[in-house]
Amino acid sequence: MAKAGGERFDLLVVGSGPAGEKAAAQAAYFGRRVAVVERERAGGTMVAGAVSTKTMREAALYLTGFTRHQIYGVGLDLLPETLVDRLRAREADVTEMMTEAVRRNLRRHDIAYVEGTARLGPEHTLTVRSADGRPERVLAADAILLAPGSRPFHPPGIPFDDPDVLDSETAGALDRPLQSLVVVGGGAVACEYASIFQALGAAVVLVDRGPRLLPFLDEDISALLADIFSDRGMRVLSSTGVAGVTRADGALRVETSTGEELGTEKVIFAAGRTGNTEQLGLKEAAVAVDDRGRILVDEHYETSVPGIYAAGDVIGPPALASVSMEQGRVAACYAVGIPFKQTVDPLTPFGVYTIPECAMVGLTQQQAQEAGIEHAVGVARFEDNSRAAIAGSGEGVLELVVRSDDRRLLGVHIIGEGATELIHQGQAVMHFGGSLDYFIHSTFDVPTVSDSYKYAAYDCLQRMQVRSTI
Repeated sequence: MAKAGGERFDLLVVGSGPAGEKAAAQAAYFGRRVAVVERERAGGTMVAGAVSTKTMREAALYLTGFTRHQIYGVGLDLLPETLVDRLRAREADVTEMMTEAVRRNLRRHDIAYVEGTARLGPEHTLTVRSADGRPERVLAADAILLAPGSRPFHPPGIPFDDPDVLDSETAGALDRPLQSLVVVGGGAVACEYASIFQALGAAVVLVDRGPRLLPFLDEDISALLADIFSDRGMRVLSSTGVAGVTRADGALRVETSTGEELGTEKVIFAAGRTGNTEQLGLKEAAVAVDDRGRILVDEHYETSVPGIYAAGDVIGPPALASVSMEQGRVAACYAVGIPFKQTVDPLTPFGVYTIPECAMVGLTQQQAQEAGIEHAVGVARFEDNSRAAIAGSGEGVLELVVRSDDRRLLGVHIIGEGATELIHQGQAVMHFGGSLDYFIHSTFDVPTVSDSYKYAAYDCLQRMQVRSTI
């Protein structure tokens, strides 16, 4: 056991977000005594941000009939104020539900839950200071896992004290119907908010300093998403930064790097996050960080200090809840000597909950080309799929990237409703080293959108045969 005094545990976890909660549960499942220290809401960023945003998305689609009213010619016709009230109520309900789910999981595993701000002390201890002035608690353990999560990055010079200048966490606090909105950023969160508020009826301008949206996606998928946004009336300004945000005569104005001024009711900055590490005492504890403040870890998620581990957003990309959960589980196994999970899945699926959704796993066409891999691409369009036609969700494609010599599946890229669910079929085939023949010889229920895998495989096979005859 730890030599220092204080309440003793096998593992101390800082943060109850995706990495922290799952790490704690993993260790407790194997009989270790665990405590979790949380200074804010149980569930961390996953509940406060991700769950909230996705709930807004589903509520916006249902309450407005955004993607269906053109098909059926009818939809819910709520007053704007009623729409906002219903949306906020649903968001609050789901957020509380998921917060309680985290609390319930910790209770089920008999994990001690300590509210307060943790700071690293000597010999694997944490000093916990509560917000209500109660005496500090000292906790000790054989190992400590740091998973405090992250918060939105605030660019200097932007007046976030203005109630209409929001970041990616405060953006969900919709207090009134919007006629106009500027969203700054080209990543997943920015694109999600832009499409959600567009569905809610706002005229949206999306300002992205990069040359294309969602640069980690296959270029074809990224371009198609931008086209869909534009076709629906959104302005997408690529390779454009923000020079400043000001108020003139009560009106909010965003000045772009090109000199254009955009008048707007609100502006959302969703361009990056920063780790919640400033109160952990990392420097005093000699825990090494990089030049961006991210905690450095080895392949076991152990920091520069033996016995102190880190996982989740604080160690950098990909900063996905799904990956953070796995990092936490693996780190916990190494931290307390559990011979169970030793590595994080290298085939991570990426999901973006825009309207429509985007998802990917494996290599893009561009990555395959850069790696010098001879490959072919097969595409199935949702507009040709019977289930998508029935549902009125024909916007989208499913794309397969396949190695030419053995037909092995290298990557799957999808844009369209249900993309974040569909992607896991391709992921499973890739895990087992499967080829496009799996999709050709498998029987898919009809009508299903999953059937698109078969037609993308046939398209790829046809292109490969045509190429071989040239």
